[in-house]
Amino acid sequence: MDWQPLLDAARRARDRSHCPYSRFAVGAALLTGDGTIFAGANVENRSYGLALCAERSAVAAAVTAGQRSFRALLVLADSAPPAPPCGLCRETLAEFCGPDLPIRLVNLEGEQRDFRLGELFPEPFAFDPAQLFQTSRSEG
Repeated sequence: MDWQPLLDAARRARDRSHCPYSRFAVGAALLTGDGTIFAGANVENRSYGLALCAERSAVAAAVTAGQRSFRALLVLADSAPPAPPCGLCRETLAEFCGPDLPIRLVNLEGEQRDFRLGELFPEPFAFDPAQLFQTSRSEG
């Protein structure tokens, strides 16, 4: 797989990050099933719980454009070792992707680490809406 276009997109997104509180800029690039790349940057808010991570930003952009099939994710941050997606981002990725989604983590020095989503998030939340309407009866 050629990761360079994703790295370039993540770098451009990272340059546009809004992180006045943490000063921890992150860029992410998501490759869709049709080969389109969607990038995202972290967008902080003075109320930290309202911050949007770069990974979820990229997913939101892709979904807004009608994409639901993802082939790879690259995350770029200035950290050693390269920073993995947070729990919220892992859960969001698991909503759309299987455990085999390749994820490359890169830092500004060029260090990289490769994972599959299933390695970073081995037990995603599973929800079957049909179970909401099932009732159990005790026979006595």
